[in-house]
Amino acid sequence: MDLFEFTRKGILEKDAPLASRVRPRTLDEVVGQEHIIGEDKLLSRAIRADRIGSLTFYGPPGTGKTTLAQVIANTTHARFVQINATTAGKKDMEDAIQKARDALGMEEKRTILFVDEIHRFNKAQQDYLLPFVEDGTVILIGATTENPYFEVNRALVSRSRIFELRPLSKESVRTLLERAVSDRERGLGNMDVDLDSDAADFLADISNGDARAALNALEIGALTTPPGPDGRIRIDLNVASECIQRRVLNYDRDGDNHYDTVSAFIKSMRGSDPDAAVYYLARMLYAGEDVKFIARRIMICASEDVGNADPQALVVAVAAAQAVERIGMPESQIILSQAATYVACAPKSNSACNAIFSAMNSVKTEPTGGIPPYLKDAHYSGAKDLGRGLTYKYPHDFENHYVEQQYLPDELVGRRFYEMSDNGYEKGMKAWLKRIGKYRDSEDR
Repeated sequence: MDLFEFTRKGILEKDAPLASRVRPRTLDEVVGQEHIIGEDKLLSRAIRADRIGSLTFYGPPGTGKTTLAQVIANTTHARFVQINATTAGKKDMEDAIQKARDALGMEEKRTILFVDEIHRFNKAQQDYLLPFVEDGTVILIGATTENPYFEVNRALVSRSRIFELRPLSKESVRTLLERAVSDRERGLGNMDVDLDSDAADFLADISNGDARAALNALEIGALTTPPGPDGRIRIDLNVASECIQRRVLNYDRDGDNHYDTVSAFIKSMRGSDPDAAVYYLARMLYAGEDVKFIARRIMICASEDVGNADPQALVVAVAAAQAVERIGMPESQIILSQAATYVACAPKSNSACNAIFSAMNSVKTEPTGGIPPYLKDAHYSGAKDLGRGLTYKYPHDFENHYVEQQYLPDELVGRRFYEMSDNGYEKGMKAWLKRIGKYRDSEDR
């Protein structure tokens, strides 16, 4: 490294963004991702023992992929070379491979080649690395925000161990923010910054598990907010919202507003108002509500409030819940909107919901009636001797696949648990039961 290169590197380190300056240097400093770097996990043991093989780190931005690579760089005795696939070309890879060969031959030293954004390499570029990974010239560590099973050469994937990084928890992001504020060596400790608790919560929550986004917002706030009369820079909730360019909503996932908004959302769907339903959906999504939680509420409403008036509503709601788990945001907002508006517009009936509550109440409060013998299981030796199933009438043997037969216990004959409505598909179901004589309206009984 010449003098100019040394000077340039020093300036870049000094003026680097806060998120880069406070990046953990050792495994003990890493926050989050306990599922792969917990005390007894394979990756942490491999890093501490300096026995790293080819790896691929896969996960959303700001979750620590490059950080883990840097921790490995600071821990390993091997050479560590980093390139970024968005800017590197064939010549950069050739140089890295040649130097790795020289280090192995002259110094008996292995080389770890870290390729950030490896999915940006085209197939030919990825194929070029394959033989050198295969023969051990380099230990490849790739980082990608895309699914490596789709975006990375299958042969490279088969020679690597995949570690999926998850979005950081709110608590983990808040820990990083507080560490950055107090760190005098690499953070904002020398700037006398006060980060309000609600501002820290907001940044940790709204960053959606992306530590880099939260730290960038913190740095902007610290650099653009003038000191107060006491000489300290105060980052409150308003400053935090301006820095991350998101309006603060009065929405606390553990507070009254959370439950009020969810309640309004459900009642709007129940009340057949799709406009109100999608508005409250938007409020929840904007505030960072868990899409899986929203999907669960839509499924419940589809069964509880729509029921058999439109059985397709539950099908749509369940399909939406499965889709949002596979797709994630921001596309999930479209899927949730479709499901919520469908449920809101569907004909309503809570008859099936009331039926199970009525039946459960009977089971809990009344003597349990005996099951008619012909309905009992007859598929075992000796069942006929006990009179099981002997006089059972198989409905499909009769006209219209129906035959008059008692199903309820003797003690409950004539009891109605399922009071059907005249809405939607349930009206047709009710008409069919009336036609075969299995249903009479309350006033006719």
